[in-house]
Amino acid sequence: MSKIYTCKGDTGITSLANGDRVAKNHPRIAAYGKTDELVAWLGLIRSYPEFCRHERLKDLAGFLRTIQEHLMHLASELAYAGEQKHPGYDFSKATTSLEATIDMLESQLPVLHAFILPANPSLSSIIHIARTVCRETERLTVALGTDIVNAGILTYLNRLSDFLFVLARFVTFVTGCEEDFFV
Repeated sequence: MSKIYTCKGDTGITSLANGDRVAKNHPRIAAYGKTDELVAWLGLIRSYPEFCRHERLKDLAGFLRTIQEHLMHLASELAYAGEQKHPGYDFSKATTSLEATIDMLESQLPVLHAFILPANPSLSSIIHIARTVCRETERLTVALGTDIVNAGILTYLNRLSDFLFVLARFVTFVTGCEEDFFV
């Protein structure tokens, strides 16, 4: 694409990756648009200096970048109509990686006995925002129903929101802040 603007979407209609024209409020557009928002939130999270300053967070910045790449694959698949022959991305390895990282982080955290109210540090609260955006991405993707070709997408999104919850707790823990519990 030589120009950022094409004028083809000026009437509220856009193209899916297979060329089909749909309204910009089409469920598929909503799902991959929300995925795009999640990628941006993860970029903001990665930009926080805590990921450079704290030894226990440095490796997680690279892991977050990998997650952004997974989400770009996910958005790409959602951009195709269900009947389109898309090569498909294997989300099983990505999901397994999320699970291993969740287990590793959770093993270092105190057991959770109550709901958490996001607060300090602000980075933790931003991660919680990303978690809720991930949940919305999952809901919008589920709404596509049988139009989802790659079932691994739903598993990945579900696990990603779990990872973001644990990451928010871990950031709170390693920065020396206390969790704020709803009791």
